[in-house]
Amino acid sequence: MTKEESFYIGYITKTKGLKGELQIFFEFDEYQELDLDVIFLELNGKMVPFFISNHKLYENKTGLFYFDDIDHIDKAQPLVKKKAYLPLNKKPERDEDEFFYTDLKGFIAVDETLGELGEIIEVNEYPQQFVATVLYKEKEILFPLNEDFIVEIDDEEHILTLDLPEGLLDIYLNP
Repeated sequence: MTKEESFYIGYITKTKGLKGELQIFFEFDEYQELDLDVIFLELNGKMVPFFISNHKLYENKTGLFYFDDIDHIDKAQPLVKKKAYLPLNKKPERDEDEFFYTDLKGFIAVDETLGELGEIIEVNEYPQQFVATVLYKEKEILFPLNEDFIVEIDDEEHILTLDLPEGLLDIYLNP
């Protein structure tokens, strides 16, 4: 399997105990719906399958996992900080009318006052809010994605119209 044939679900944060148990932090929103019998870890640029013998999911977007053949902390330790993936055919189906802030990646951000800001290159979830990243005037700028700033989301044209607070971009442009 290649990276293009998979989708990112999270990464291994740490080991737990001496028997090779690993903790995964999920960056995939619907992690409880994932079919977790095998996951792929990116090791030296290759997607390597790891079969899951046992796991437990938690409300804080983490889970504890035992993999087949990983039965000691010494075998588990090299997997810490590795990114975890699942094949595309295991991605949970969504209703057509479901929309997440993370779907805005690739949209063009347009401010009502400043005009076009650029393509949204990343959407990150932080406690309390989602934040979009745009390359504007050769600088990375961040702005919160919330109902107060979003004027319109044009799903067909992939345009996000915003009304950002005055001075927000000055923080990035005039340090």
